[in-house]
Amino acid sequence: MEVKAYMRTEGDINLSSERKKWQADNLSEEAMDVLDEDSRYFVHQSMSTPCLNVIVDAEGIYLEDIDGRRYMDFHGNGVHQVGYKNRYVIDAVKNQLDEMPFLPRRFTNPVAIKLAKKLAELAPGDLNKVLFTPGGTSAIGMALKLARKATGKFKTISTWDSFHGAGLDAISVGGEGVFRNSMGPLLPGTEHMMPFNGYRCFMGDCDGCGLKCLDYLEYMLEREADVGAIIMEPIRSTDVQIPPKAYFKRLRELCDKYGVLLILDEIPTAFGRTGTMFVHEHYDIVPDIVAIGKGFGGGVFPIAGIIVREGLDVAQDISLGHYTHEKSSVGCAAALATIEYIEQNGLLEHARRMEKVFEQRLTEMKEKHASIGDVRVKGMLAAIELVRDRKTKEKAIEEAEKVMYRCMERGLSFKVSNGNVLTLVPPLVITEEQLVAALNIVDEAISFVCD
Repeated sequence: MEVKAYMRTEGDINLSSERKKWQADNLSEEAMDVLDEDSRYFVHQSMSTPCLNVIVDAEGIYLEDIDGRRYMDFHGNGVHQVGYKNRYVIDAVKNQLDEMPFLPRRFTNPVAIKLAKKLAELAPGDLNKVLFTPGGTSAIGMALKLARKATGKFKTISTWDSFHGAGLDAISVGGEGVFRNSMGPLLPGTEHMMPFNGYRCFMGDCDGCGLKCLDYLEYMLEREADVGAIIMEPIRSTDVQIPPKAYFKRLRELCDKYGVLLILDEIPTAFGRTGTMFVHEHYDIVPDIVAIGKGFGGGVFPIAGIIVREGLDVAQDISLGHYTHEKSSVGCAAALATIEYIEQNGLLEHARRMEKVFEQRLTEMKEKHASIGDVRVKGMLAAIELVRDRKTKEKAIEEAEKVMYRCMERGLSFKVSNGNVLTLVPPLVITEEQLVAALNIVDEAISFVCD
């Protein structure tokens, strides 16, 4: 099957010849037999099945494959803030399993209330009402339904290239072709605008254009009277786009001016990833709804949710979610333990310290390699954008994939986003020594492939 351009926007390309070559060179016959069996029974889909490798253990920052090789995991699907097999989280889950593993959704339980109270204390302003759900996509669905209920307006504005989940409602507001293309009619009223992109600004120079992209947004809001919500990632996790504070200050003002709710999708980035518990804290604004998930469950249990302003508690006559595991006692125990572990071990402060290590090393690498067009860092969320020419900004797509597999050979796993962006997302428990070692692997791989 031909690998089309839109398939090169997110994650692994499981149809590429480069992947097949890496597997042939690095995996044992036993590993390939297991992969063949996996391929036999699981429905094939982009970025998933067929799979890359067989993992049999995960602990701390490491994955271990069936052949005994260990990889520092700088991907983790965004769930591994506190590291794999975190004993504090696992013990909390085990205790909850012994005490009460499940209860029907019409009842509550003390651990769910304790978690909700903790989130209300952590979130700024009047973000003090919550609703839980098993997965991030359904959290986005609840946010969209609540926005319609609260405003009486059904349209949304989101950005191209964004990712908000894989359900039909989530891909409708999302903007990545690998999820949307060939799906037929999507949710009506889901308008899109250009995303913030500092390196590839659609308007020219993002630093000096006066945020013309938000001028365009206001143009849309003036003409679309039935827009109920704007949904965005405060920092896009896939290729690490980091808008300036002025961007979200103006966005908040536009939402207030036109009576539009601001929904921020922090599913892959909340809980310490950027050096603060929530990403929007960097922007000194209070959104109306925040979606959370992924690392919320400590890499042990799937749990997600929304945190909303108290004034949005207006949906008692309908079911926003009504999921079977809505107030999962085990999920809430895992989430509460995750937050406690982050706080008790100073992981927010550690992420801010490691940000400086990232910045220094990536800046050195950019000066060294002409193939690096841009580097972006916030906390322990970093990106290296590979280009064939800095002036034209032509994407080095094939080179980025080769770099990824070169790094895999040397014990470092990460994802490639937007075709040419090396996205580096280590666990918050990583040491400085481990981080430097990983970045040295990336440096060598870029030299080997691109120089």
